[in-house]
Amino acid sequence: MNRKTKTAFVCTQCGAMHPKWQGQCKECGEWNTLAEERIVTPARKSKRLAAERPRGLSEIDGTLLSGYVSGEGEFDRVLGGRLLPGSAVLVAGEPGIGKSTLILQAADAYSNHGLKVLYVTGEESPGQIKLRSERLSLSGTNIAVINLTDLEQILAAAEEHQFNIVIVDSVQTVSSGVFDSPPGTIGQIRESAGRLIESAKKNDYALFLVGHVTKEGLVAGPKVLEHMVDAVVYFEGDSRHLYRILRTVKNRYGSSFEMGVFEMTAAGLRGVENPSKLFLSEYEGISRSGTVVTASCEGNRPILVEIQALVSSASYGTPQRVAGGIDNKRLALLLAILEKRIGVPMGSNDVFVSVAGGLRLSEPATDLAVLAAIVSSLRNDSVGARTVIVGEVGLSGEVRAVGMIDRRIAEAAKLGFERIVVPDQNLDSIKSDGIEIVNVATLEKALEMLF
Repeated sequence: MNRKTKTAFVCTQCGAMHPKWQGQCKECGEWNTLAEERIVTPARKSKRLAAERPRGLSEIDGTLLSGYVSGEGEFDRVLGGRLLPGSAVLVAGEPGIGKSTLILQAADAYSNHGLKVLYVTGEESPGQIKLRSERLSLSGTNIAVINLTDLEQILAAAEEHQFNIVIVDSVQTVSSGVFDSPPGTIGQIRESAGRLIESAKKNDYALFLVGHVTKEGLVAGPKVLEHMVDAVVYFEGDSRHLYRILRTVKNRYGSSFEMGVFEMTAAGLRGVENPSKLFLSEYEGISRSGTVVTASCEGNRPILVEIQALVSSASYGTPQRVAGGIDNKRLALLLAILEKRIGVPMGSNDVFVSVAGGLRLSEPATDLAVLAAIVSSLRNDSVGARTVIVGEVGLSGEVRAVGMIDRRIAEAAKLGFERIVVPDQNLDSIKSDGIEIVNVATLEKALEMLF
């Protein structure tokens, strides 16, 4: 008598399992995200003592902890300066954004340092990889390419030849014989990623998993995939711009706020050492209303960016609030502070805010610059071409302190700006750097000084 196959409904967002289908996931609260998957019961193993005894920290060999360095500054920066053997890195991005180009260039950089790299491709043939390497002028001396989608064959190839780095492009194409479902389903992605990571840690090779993102900007597959790996980096950008951003979302071995900037050229991706000049490339230094320069810190790197705002009379009953490069809810909050604390009426105006160059900013240290750009556009009055504005704005209208203020000031002085507006609470930690320091305590005082 054949035993009935057991199935469960798994959430595609968080990976939570449910015994029966329901409209909403109980764990993450998302709707219509449950998919049926077959439950695989692992074979029972006999109880036995651990094969390896616990060791003290002083006894652990630290020679492998130096890691691998590719020599590509922007790529190494995002990974925390080095790639450790046994670590697993998930590289995610939209289809066509350049993930395969980025990872192939990184593989060539590692191979030039004498490291053996295995490139497993499930979407392209080895001939296509060869053509791309020739277009990018890569030597590929120590890079081995193989076209496989079967998980067991990939594990055998990775373990047999003792590679230093294994790249799987992409994890959505890998399937295991344990499941009957096609590649890309929740069970397949979770099983494939789990066994690949286990093999990487057991055999001390670094693992790169390339993954696609959905239209919502999340990694395709269960959210649990991001929890399984050691580092998650997103490769993002706009196809209409020449640059791409490699942003760290999670990193167990370094900062989770680092950002690398690449410029897309005919010869591939080129790291940008001074992103401030890139994002201010079209900033002519001429006083214009609605334009403000701010200093944002992504990880340990300060970047000067231009924030643009346009305020116009609302044509419809409900005014529009459109934000590009900053959170839309954050913009609504700042407009509420401006109207409540300063008395500037915004209910009858459309407000459009954009970060020039398509960069996305997440830190609140740009609040004061966003509000200054909005007021500048509303009054049709500029704040000055050589002025940088930095500060977080609280709900009561106070300007709060920001971190790494010295690095922001040094970056502004290096690029020739003459004045920087900073929070009053940061004065004690500021050293003069050949630039005029203007400190403000409240939003009202800041706007009075600027206009």
